[in-house]
Amino acid sequence: MEQKRRALGKGLEQLFSNESLNFDQIEEKIVLETSKDEIVSVPLSELRSNPYQPRLYFDEDAIDELAESIKEHGVFQPIIIKKSIKGYEIVAGERRVRASTKAGLKKIPAIIRDFDDADMMQIALLENLQRENLSAIEEANGYSELLEKLNITQEELARRMGKSRSHITNMLGLLRLPSEIKSMINTKKITMGHARVLSKLEDKNKMIELANRIVDEKLSVRDIEELTSNNNTFTKSSPVSKAKKSKSRPYVYVEDYLKEKLGSKVKITEKKLEISFTSAKDLDRILEILNVKIN
Repeated sequence: MEQKRRALGKGLEQLFSNESLNFDQIEEKIVLETSKDEIVSVPLSELRSNPYQPRLYFDEDAIDELAESIKEHGVFQPIIIKKSIKGYEIVAGERRVRASTKAGLKKIPAIIRDFDDADMMQIALLENLQRENLSAIEEANGYSELLEKLNITQEELARRMGKSRSHITNMLGLLRLPSEIKSMINTKKITMGHARVLSKLEDKNKMIELANRIVDEKLSVRDIEELTSNNNTFTKSSPVSKAKKSKSRPYVYVEDYLKEKLGSKVKITEKKLEISFTSAKDLDRILEILNVKIN
């Protein structure tokens, strides 16, 4: 009984001996350490969302697809929950809960763990960051909450999340954007690369004006970098030399994608790809993101 109580009380610091946090490792370790008789069947009506869930928007098409799979095959992976004052809070697996509800199930297999609030916040953010592709604003809000609740520095957060310090800083910079632009980011009308350039402008009216041009004129990140390069000054009629830029820099869109994915400077010139890193540890981070394993 004492051994079981200790297992239920394991927090993240006990689950990991290393300094980084990886959601797949968390879930795998919990499942491996859980015996079959510890997996319980919990009524879906007794579950509520993790209060630290950073995701604001769920892809309903993806939920419907998962629901169809659950109807046919059932729930393969038990969710992870925490006992609450009333019912349970979902620590990990909210998509499975939503899909199971749509599939008409009444109960779902679950593993109960006694995580504290800081652990639940980190797990919710990790699951979404590493599995569900949060919008840039949702990601930025998650980082902001972690910094506040855990009382750690941006550098410490970057290390624990396996990100570069510049990536964390750039993401947090998005929170100063007007709500109109945040909505455009959440609905994928503009990209993280666009948003990063917009966040460096001082005038919020200019931010909104340029954001609308991005949507209406389908401007690339390089286009708006060109427009804002002269001390943040531009007008509604400011031209964008797309043809010239496209001819001289045909792989700009690849650079932009890799910059967002890696959180590092990326440059492509004359059939050569350059990825910048700041230290051996930062290089290891980049290789891990690229799923490159060196024996």
